Amino acid sequence: MKSTSLSLIAGTVALAAVTGFAALTAPGGADAGEAKAAARLPVERSSLLCPAPGLSELAETTYTSFTPVAGSGGAAGAAELMPSVSTTADAGDDTTAETDGREDKSKKADSDKPVVSLKKPGTPATAEASGSDAPALVGTATGALAPGWTTQQTTTVSAGASRGLLGVSCTGPDTNFWFPAASTAKSREDYVHLTNPDDTAAVADIELYGPDGSLKSDAGEGVPVPARSSVPVLISTLTSEAADDVTVHVTTRTGRVGAVVRAAGDDTGSDWLAASVDPTGTLVLPGIPADATDVRLVAFAPGEDDADLKVKLLGRNGAISPAGHEDLHIKSNMTAGVDLKDVTRGEAGSLLLTPAESGRATPVVAALRVVRGTGDKREVAYIPATGPVGAQATVADNRAKGSTLSLTAPGATGKVKVTASAGSEGGEQTVQTYTVKAGTTIAVTPPVPAGLKGSYALTIETESGGPVHAARTLSLPEGGIPMFTVQTLPDDGGTVEVPDTEQDLSVLDE
Repeated sequence: MKSTSLSLIAGTVALAAVTGFAALTAPGGADAGEAKAAARLPVERSSLLCPAPGLSELAETTYTSFTPVAGSGGAAGAAELMPSVSTTADAGDDTTAETDGREDKSKKADSDKPVVSLKKPGTPATAEASGSDAPALVGTATGALAPGWTTQQTTTVSAGASRGLLGVSCTGPDTNFWFPAASTAKSREDYVHLTNPDDTAAVADIELYGPDGSLKSDAGEGVPVPARSSVPVLISTLTSEAADDVTVHVTTRTGRVGAVVRAAGDDTGSDWLAASVDPTGTLVLPGIPADATDVRLVAFAPGEDDADLKVKLLGRNGAISPAGHEDLHIKSNMTAGVDLKDVTRGEAGSLLLTPAESGRATPVVAALRVVRGTGDKREVAYIPATGPVGAQATVADNRAKGSTLSLTAPGATGKVKVTASAGSEGGEQTVQTYTVKAGTTIAVTPPVPAGLKGSYALTIETESGGPVHAARTLSLPEGGIPMFTVQTLPDDGGTVEVPDTEQDLSVLDE
């Protein structure tokens, strides 16, 4: 019996290592014996995928890879991000990704060299790429480098249609993604990037939903994503219908992918749109800058029921209802958009969406399109609805100047610990705690490592109280344009629940 129990435990940990999530339920549920509370242990393996950043020859990209110190006590392990074997042409055209033998060998040789390699927890590793042909990256971390491993991809494009500061936290592979706030309008050029980390091909479906419901699209069905490759799909080529507000739903028939949307507008620059948290009845969208000149909320109800929501702005002194937009009605399977204009009025805030009627929570997804600046000096960023920081959340590539940390407590007052890591080129970590009062948002300049050289990472841990949601804004103004990007900080999934080793699991043999 003992060997069986240990084998099952090992299997559970292995599942955690691969997926980032594991749970064990005894047959018959919680009443089938009083099982001890599961322990939380660090994951032993993590995967990340970064989209191809090349938007123009003027693109300059920085990768910053980081794992917090408080992780696994196991073997050192490794954390490397490798180029995908190939970045294929837009799936909306007829160009094939096939190449001759010599090109294939060249790409294979390049793919054997890591773009960025992290050596130890607690100190970021960086790498740079230039131009329009930088590939998508596929990466794995093991051992002590796996728990909380994160990588930030930051790209600056100084001019042209893709102008802007584009930032994205590289994502783990999955089979289901929701992207409100995309568009098929003529003024927009939005691509969904699909990256396959595995050695076998994946097949994805892309569904589009506008203000009047599903947008007819046959081209989005059965999109092939070759093994260890990336496919950018121009969303407007999937349908003949133009819509300002579109929700993109990506699922896979076989395999798994990383997915993120690159959104570009004619006069507001471009940025990455990360996936919204899975459909749920209450949503938090943290980190609206104090000087936002235009904020647009886009939401979608994927179920059979319409959704009625209350809209609240959580600011420094509490919650208010945006004048004229206190409520939002979303019809089933339709995308709703509302212009909140300069809703923050000079005070940083976060948006809270809750059911209009208690006990009638309809699952929705949502994202914000946020603009700073005026006239031809405008710049755009996107904020998807996100989960709380939970046990731990991390964001890399913070600079000595230009980083702002937004913390909001939508329910009870919460206290968090924020650790600024050592710098990528020198400096010592610094720790600071913040208390966020119930129903408020605070925007702070995060702590900076003593003697900082290079960039650094921020790790947030919940210490007490209610859940806290967070977002990091990185601002790098250029030529009078307030270039910025916003990354949300949900729980990084660095630990998973496993059964107590002394628990008697012999019932599972029956």
